[in-house]
Amino acid sequence: MLRIHFTTEDFTRVRFSPRPSPVPELHAALMMLGAPHEELLFGRWRGRLLRALPGAAEPLADLVPGGAAPYFLDVLGETREEGLELIRSARPEFVRSELERVYAGQGAVPPWIRGLHGGNPEAWRVLERAQRAAYETVLAPVWPLVQDLHRAEFTRHALVVAERGLGAALRVLSPGLREDTWEWPGPPRDVHLAGRGLILLPTFHWRGGPLVQDVPDEPVVLTYPAGGGLPPAPPGMSGEDTLAGVLGRTRAELLRSLTEPRTTTELARCLGVSNATASAHAQALRAAGLLTTTRTGRSVHHAPTPLGTLLTP
Repeated sequence: MLRIHFTTEDFTRVRFSPRPSPVPELHAALMMLGAPHEELLFGRWRGRLLRALPGAAEPLADLVPGGAAPYFLDVLGETREEGLELIRSARPEFVRSELERVYAGQGAVPPWIRGLHGGNPEAWRVLERAQRAAYETVLAPVWPLVQDLHRAEFTRHALVVAERGLGAALRVLSPGLREDTWEWPGPPRDVHLAGRGLILLPTFHWRGGPLVQDVPDEPVVLTYPAGGGLPPAPPGMSGEDTLAGVLGRTRAELLRSLTEPRTTTELARCLGVSNATASAHAQALRAAGLLTTTRTGRSVHHAPTPLGTLLTP
């Protein structure tokens, strides 16, 4: 269980990032590329991007030899250039200690990582080229959509704060708020804000647990998965092709058919499949947060969630 400990002062320093940050979103996407789970929603997306990533981005894998990235990469910044500059301006001793931490017990260290450890300018250029190449392939095509999704999430959070208060808004994200401690499901870890405050940052790529940026003397950043489970798709694909490419054609057609609540039998008739097949597809979409199922007597009715409606204009 992740436990975030607040002081009284910290509750006055909770804020929601008003705009998405390219570097954390890129790192979240790269983490998702390497994650073996969620094949239903991310399989085609992962395969497409892995085929498209240029060789210049490959050094980024050297930064996570054991699956954990060095903390000097944990920066915000409202533009890619600002984020890269924040990484480059990390204190040399911080860079060295973090590289030593992630490579402890990992065996051979790539030459360019040794150069980064020593502050070699060419090693920093390798990192910057890799970040830029990954950004152009993974994030740039969908960045306008990420910005739109972030605005919607920001608005939702702001409305809850205005109508019901900060405590209610935090509980919407995770219900485990207990006096001065906020709990999230995940590996055991205690984070003490100690007056530094907390920044809430949604990510629309990562589907694992919350990610915490806990850099000394800086506000703690909690990056949490948002968006309902679907990776943003580049605008070059039509809505139909996007959904079919991620969900499969039958499930995409099922979601589009929910212009009004429908029973499993009605869905089966629309799709031309058996009731059992329609029920299995509905269950998968429900698990992805794209539809809800309500039982009335002996019948069940399926309806799209807000995200499901958003994906099928």
